[in-house]
Amino acid sequence: MRYLSLCSGIEAASVAWEPLGWQPVGFCEIEEFPSAVLAHRFPAVPNYGDMTQLEGKNLGTVDIVVGGTPCQGFSIAGKRGGLADERSGLAMHFVRIVSDIRPKWIIWENVPGVFSTHGGRDFGAFVRSLAEGGYHLAWRVLDAQFFGVPQRRRRLFVVGHSGDWRYPASVLFEPESLFGHLAPGGKAETAAASGAEGGAGACRGTACVTQALTRSFGCGGADDNRAQGGFYIPVMPPLTTTPYADNVWQEGRLISVARCLTSRAERYDFETETLIPSHGVRRITPLEAERLQGFPDGWTDIPWRGRPAPDRLRYRALGNAMCVNVMRWLGERMAEADGLRFMEKAS
Repeated sequence: MRYLSLCSGIEAASVAWEPLGWQPVGFCEIEEFPSAVLAHRFPAVPNYGDMTQLEGKNLGTVDIVVGGTPCQGFSIAGKRGGLADERSGLAMHFVRIVSDIRPKWIIWENVPGVFSTHGGRDFGAFVRSLAEGGYHLAWRVLDAQFFGVPQRRRRLFVVGHSGDWRYPASVLFEPESLFGHLAPGGKAETAAASGAEGGAGACRGTACVTQALTRSFGCGGADDNRAQGGFYIPVMPPLTTTPYADNVWQEGRLISVARCLTSRAERYDFETETLIPSHGVRRITPLEAERLQGFPDGWTDIPWRGRPAPDRLRYRALGNAMCVNVMRWLGERMAEADGLRFMEKAS
């Protein structure tokens, strides 16, 4: 399938969907550093820049339009201007481009705060505009920590299809989770298995952070723990495949899932730093931030004005990105839904 990415950032969608064989027809990104990442990683794909100036009718056949428009007007940390905010108002340009292109699928990502600005009327206006354009929609808040990365990152995903409501519903909702038959286990297992926040790749325990930051993607199981000495590491080690020798007895702060990575990661705060008692507090590295978002190692490590890219720009780009693991899950579910071939008649 061919897709257009709006507010592309550093292209989590393309990283996630490359194994599916899907092809980007173009990006829309205006920030200088993310645009440089796109040019470096996807030199053959045009970046159309400002999405407000994009004429979708000139792009040919596009099967998917995907994008996460700016969240500042929706976030509970902002002024809550909603669609009246110039940045978050780009959501309506997303609707305009979808109307121009008429893709089969749409995916829109944003923060859960979109539900509550102006009493929910902003979100209502957004989904109503898409529905009036002929799209059947489903939406759900998914948390990245249940998709193989040790980061709490709750994001709203709206999935739409031009043919039948069962397509988006089959992407976002697992039928087995709708009957109330929870998997057996303790409280931690039940919380992850219930499907309340997301589906695939749930990982538990301190080893989640440890393994994810010492490997490229996700977290492993018991075999990985045995390979690291047969114990759970109580604090996050440096980027090596073996833990500190003295970590076993350190009385460190247990970390099972990191807080949400933000675009303010270059600032001194505990949301993006790790406590190592014998060495004090250190910040996560840009490489670790890439792994927390599911990107390949060094994805943002590009030449920048004749020098290596500065950490602050890499942190900001990664904090604004979607989680690759979640986008991969959505892409795989869309591919499965296409194979179901519903009759495309809403009932």
